Amino acid sequence: MSDAMSDVREVNFDGLVGPTHNYAGLAHGNVASMRHGGLASNPREAALQGLAKMKSLMDAGYAQGVLPPQQRPDLGALRALGFTGSNAEVLARAAGEAPQLLRAVCSASSMWTANAATVTPSRDAPDGRVHFTPANLQSSFHRYLEPETTARVLAAIFREPAHFAHHPALPATPAFSDEGAANHTRLCGDHGESGVHLYVYGRQAFGGERGPQRYPARQTLEASQAVARQHGLGEAQTVFAQQHPEAIDAGVFHNDVIAVGNGPVLLYHEMAFLDEEETLDALRSRMATPLIPVRVPGEAISLAEAVSTYLFNSQLLTNPGGDMTLVVPGECQENETVWRAIQDLLLAGHNPIGEILVKDVKQSMRNGGGPACLRLRVALSAQERGALGGRVLLDERLHADLVGWVERHYRDRLTPDDLADPQLAEETLGALDELTRLLGIGNVYPFQLG
Repeated sequence: MSDAMSDVREVNFDGLVGPTHNYAGLAHGNVASMRHGGLASNPREAALQGLAKMKSLMDAGYAQGVLPPQQRPDLGALRALGFTGSNAEVLARAAGEAPQLLRAVCSASSMWTANAATVTPSRDAPDGRVHFTPANLQSSFHRYLEPETTARVLAAIFREPAHFAHHPALPATPAFSDEGAANHTRLCGDHGESGVHLYVYGRQAFGGERGPQRYPARQTLEASQAVARQHGLGEAQTVFAQQHPEAIDAGVFHNDVIAVGNGPVLLYHEMAFLDEEETLDALRSRMATPLIPVRVPGEAISLAEAVSTYLFNSQLLTNPGGDMTLVVPGECQENETVWRAIQDLLLAGHNPIGEILVKDVKQSMRNGGGPACLRLRVALSAQERGALGGRVLLDERLHADLVGWVERHYRDRLTPDDLADPQLAEETLGALDELTRLLGIGNVYPFQLG
């Protein structure tokens, strides 16, 4: 390994929960989101829960970054759909004529930055740069609104072209439906070593493979292949595996709800892949470091339990001591069956997982996102970390500043009916304007760009 790659650290860039965090039940196929639709949310608590998770991992020695939320409500989207007048008039008319549209343009779903983009580290790219492709998120309208701002945010942070390459989102059509890193796992030895990229798709756009019957498959094979091509990855560096259709129909809308990888370890449910053995064999044949599969059988944890507790949507991290830590949502500890399986299969098993950390992210969980949804993983060398724009790597001061910002600007209760309040829109725009100055990332929001 070269000296440039010996200081590589994986940085988890967590999404800040936005001021309009609400339970609108927008995500078809996301069981938790649909179950909690219409309930009152607590945006302040949600944001503080996310920041507490970030700080606890920072305190434990992990590299932690921050990504800002999107501009919501997206008044530009409402105007493009024919709503006219002042901001207050646009909101009032949307609330009266198309309340589901209003809920969509107020969604805080960008907090789940695992869907923001797919990332290839410089160690694997032929040009020696870190590559980013924003996900088009075309499967749902409320997420389709995100990629344009996501691309600006990523370009503002990863701004040095000598180190970072930015690609356009794929065409926003069903054939190239792309949901980002939630369907991508990089497996390797050390983070600075070359890796193998596991892309998991739910369907083929131009093929007749078996697909789900109840809920939509959000990632296509064609999209995954296109991202790999954009990043210059070859056949020896990639594995494309189909997600099990029965898992999708059980509510596993992304692969990161049923599998998580870190280093050479792949923790997965037996129903994660349509062809389990073929997937594992393909990984073994390409990896320089032996694969360590950690299989959880359905008799230990059912698909329903995996979805309700988000065990596999945990963060699997290499801790400073070299072992691995699994960061699980509190729902895992509350479920006796899942908690027993964690003790018996993971902690007592023959694998590097030696520690379980339990984190309370209930506000995110009720909307259908666990610890792993909240972060985008980016492996960066010291030189690349030094080239980052803005103030986005978490430290004590930044954490304190962000907590203060949330406490100044966020409401502690929000219902779907509140989304039509023009004062909420004004509060949010003022908060985001202050945030971009706090983070030092410049003007990235539509209202700032005129």
